This record gives sequence, structure tokens and C-alpha cells, in this order.
Amino acid sequence: MIEVDHGEFSDPWRGPKPMTETPWIHETAVVKNSRMGAWTVAGARCEIISSDILDYAYMIRDSDVFNAEVGKFANIASHVRINPTNHPMWRATLHHFTYRAISHFMDDEDDDNNEVSNWRNSNRVIIGPDVWIGHAAIVMPGVSVGTGAIIGAGSVVTKNVADYTIVAGNPARVIRRRVTEDVEAALKRIAWWDWSREELIAAVPDFRRLDAASFAAKYDAG
Repeated sequence: MIEVDHGEFSDPWRGPKPMTETPWIHETAVVKNSRMGAWTVAGARCEIISSDILDYAYMIRDSDVFNAEVGKFANIASHVRINPTNHPMWRATLHHFTYRAISHFMDDEDDDNNEVSNWRNSNRVIIGPDVWIGHAAIVMPGVSVGTGAIIGAGSVVTKNVADYTIVAGNPARVIRRRVTEDVEAALKRIAWWDWSREELIAAVPDFRRLDAASFAAKYDAG
């Protein structure tokens, strides 16, 4: 993982890609106070704030991530929003002039006690490995999305999503399991997302030709 505070690379989805594990960050992307792992991608106009993007995770254009851990091999489609900031509903006003007073010329100082910032930071989103988040989905504050889960396009996820579960809708509801419980258990024992790059490359033919059950059967020592 490396500390990242700005975009610095060309669009990784167009033209030749550099053979390096350094994150590929589009020149129009904004990355602040965040860490990005090896072989990660932030596409055009993405915004990543105060987050950890783990190895091989990618997001394509116009996705926003705030205060989240995005797991290895996560697949984030365009226009996804992860952890949109809530407003303080318990106050007399929802407007942020009470805690961003300087920006609205209401005071010489912002909110000193950082109540709202602390509240937002306490609701971190956790995305597990090998998750697919479809186009324009929203993952609300404090939600955890389990390993291998799928979130349908346009969904609004307000509750935790179990491992290897497919959810969709507004609010998102369970559609079905992605794999059987036995296959899920085997895939977790295999934990291929923690394999070395050499092991992953050696297994590419099997990732391509085998379904999840067959892959689990071949690689599960348990």
C-alpha cells in the first residue's frame, strides 16, 4: 500500500499499460488522504477520500469513495457511490453552515468539536474481496459488503450484505446466493485473493475454464 494524494497517471483502460504494480490513477481522478495497493485502478473523474483501496481493486469512471476499505479484487462500475456523507439530522438544521461556517461566511472558525466529522468517520464502509458493485449503486454509511458478493446496478445498500450473496433494488434485498454454502466454504479456505502474483498467473487457465464449484474442487485442500 502506498500513500496517495493526487492523480498522476494516464487512463489505464486505453492504450498500453505500464508493467508495474504502482496504482494506475487517471489524470482527472482525485485521491486524497488514501492508500492504494498494488495493481489498483482509479478511472477518469473518480474521487477517493480517506480510504484504503486494496490490491487489484479497480473503479472505472465517475465513482466516489469516502471513508471505506475496498477489498482485494473488488470490481466497481461507473457512477458508484460508496459512503455518501450523511447530514446531522438531530440538529435544528441539516445545512452544513453549522460545521463549515467559514465556507458560508458565518463564522471565522469551523465547528471546533468536530462532532459531525467524528460521526461520519465512525461509519466506515467495508467492502470484502472479489465484490462486484454494479453501475450507479450506492453503499450507505456503515455498511459491510461480504466476500464475493454482488450488488446490482442502481441498488441502494442500507444493510450489511452477506458473503457470496447477490442483492439488488432500493433498498437492496437478497436475490439469491452466488454459490452454494459448500462452495463458499471451499473458496474461503482457498482464499485465492491472498495468493501471490505468481500463483494467480499460474492459475489463470483454471480461472477461465472452470466454474466456481469446479475451481473449488480442484484447489480446496480441505
